[in-house]
Amino acid sequence: MTLVAIPLFPRVTALDAVGPYEVLQRVPSVEVVFIGHRRGEVRTENGMLGLCCDARFDEVTSPDVVLFPGGIGTRRLIHDDTIRAWLQAVHPTTTFTTSVCTGALLLAGAGLLDGLTATTHWRASGLLNELGARYVPDRVVEHLSQRIITAAGVSSGIDMALRLVELLVDRQAAQAAQLLIEYDPQPPFDSGSLAKADRATVDRATEYLDARQ
Repeated sequence: MTLVAIPLFPRVTALDAVGPYEVLQRVPSVEVVFIGHRRGEVRTENGMLGLCCDARFDEVTSPDVVLFPGGIGTRRLIHDDTIRAWLQAVHPTTTFTTSVCTGALLLAGAGLLDGLTATTHWRASGLLNELGARYVPDRVVEHLSQRIITAAGVSSGIDMALRLVELLVDRQAAQAAQLLIEYDPQPPFDSGSLAKADRATVDRATEYLDARQ
């Protein structure tokens, strides 16, 4: 079995974790465990949804894959000693260490992205650069020789998880997982990146983000 560890923390973005989980758990050879500072429930960024940690960081010492989600809560965890130490301890033996959205800030805070191109949510690009990475506005950024993959905001985690299945198993397995979740995006609008969104849309998105800080 391939063990995938997905850390959870207060004010995590639900889809950052659950989107990749829905892809990965479809594959019989993959086991997913949700971990955190302590066992039990954490609340997502708006407090409306609870997710459950089934193990502590110190109980999962050799995962095959780390998938660090993002969320508003990452800002308080960039210099968290437990997370930094855990990432530095497990990364040398992972098959892949990955992030979604602002989860990249925690990889960078642990020194795993020093000098590497990486992606994150567009709102956190400057902070990612300050932490030693080089932000690029791509949906998924791979450094396979370093076993690092980062995904941009929220929904891109599904794309990254499908790519992970291809790397861990094969292309057919990834396509089967895509079919199982009927992932065939046909959004009614074309404003899903800064390059496509007009100024009014960016302003409204920024207003909504600021309201949740």
